[in-house]
Amino acid sequence: MAKVYTLHPKNPQPRSIQEICRELKGGAIMLYPTDTVYAIGCDMNVKSAVERVRKLKQLSNNKPLTFLCSSLSNISEYAIVSDEAYRIMKRLIPGPYTFLLPATKLVPKLVVDPKRKTTGIRVPDNAVCQGLLQELTNPIISTSAHLSNEEGEFPTIGLEQAKLFDELNNMVDLIIEDGSEQGFEVSTIIDFTNQQPEIVRKGLGWEELQHWIDVEN
Repeated sequence: MAKVYTLHPKNPQPRSIQEICRELKGGAIMLYPTDTVYAIGCDMNVKSAVERVRKLKQLSNNKPLTFLCSSLSNISEYAIVSDEAYRIMKRLIPGPYTFLLPATKLVPKLVVDPKRKTTGIRVPDNAVCQGLLQELTNPIISTSAHLSNEEGEFPTIGLEQAKLFDELNNMVDLIIEDGSEQGFEVSTIIDFTNQQPEIVRKGLGWEELQHWIDVEN
C-alpha cells in the first residue's frame, strides 16, 4: 500500500518534500500531480526505479521517457538547445509543453530514444513538482498515469481522482495529492531535433506555441 502525502498546492510543506525526496533517492516510485495530468515518476538517476516505471507502464526499452527539469538552464545540462529552440522555450517555460531535444551524456541510456539519441523534457508550472525538483536536485521521470490493459485500452483514463488512487495504490510507493482536480489534457509536444520545429502532438497551449513558431519563422 502506498504512503499518501497531502501537500499544499501553492506552498508545499518543506518537511514532506524532504521526506518524499529521500524516498525517491532510495528507489521509490510515485503518483503525483503535474500541470497537465497525474503522472508516475521517480528519480531519473535511480536505475532500478526507472525500470519499475517502465514495467508498470509496459514500456519497452526503445520507448523514450519524458522527464521534468526545474528551469531552462537546467534543461541545457541534459539536452542540446539551439538558439531558435531557446528563444521559443524561454517564452513558454514553465508550462504544459514537452520539448524533444538531442540528449547529452547526462541522460541515462534507459531514458533516451536509443536510435535518435533524443529525449523529452518538461518544465512544469506546478509548485509541488518544482518543490520536488529543487530538493531532489535531479530530474524526475514523468509519464502519464494512464495504464493500458492487454487489449491496448486505457482503463485509468477518465477515472475520478479517488478511483485513480485506488487503481494504483498497490503499484506505486507514494501517492501525492495537492487538492487540485486531476487534469485530462496532455502536454503539447514540439520536436526541436530537425531544422524546423514541429508540433507532433497538440495538447494544452498548442495555439500559443504555434504563434511563437510562426514569429520565429
